Amino acid sequence: MEVKRIVCNIHAADPQAAQQFYTAILGLEELMNHGWIITCGSDAKMSVQLSFASEGGSGTPVPDLSIEVDDADEAYRLMQQAGFRIEYPLTEEPWGVRRFYVRDPFGKLVNILSHL
Repeated sequence: MEVKRIVCNIHAADPQAAQQFYTAILGLEELMNHGWIITCGSDAKMSVQLSFASEGGSGTPVPDLSIEVDDADEAYRLMQQAGFRIEYPLTEEPWGVRRFYVRDPFGKLVNILSHL
């Protein structure tokens, strides 16, 4: 047997609220919209990973999602500009990532990172 896809389902009273955070800023495409569910994604080939953690590293809480981007500095700037709540500032971590934590429109803690 082979895992073909992993989908993260986030409860959202208003799924349309995902548009600015996940499509306008992070650049995901809207793949499906039935009103009650919106699926955002990308056709880029990505690794399948599940992480299990007792903390988020550097004493931070475990984030709900981790999203790797090509430019964490630009993502940080855009999230601040859009008024999203930054929970952990842009930081270069000793394990080779530059990252920050931000709350999405649904209250999920999102770790946005770039590998150095």
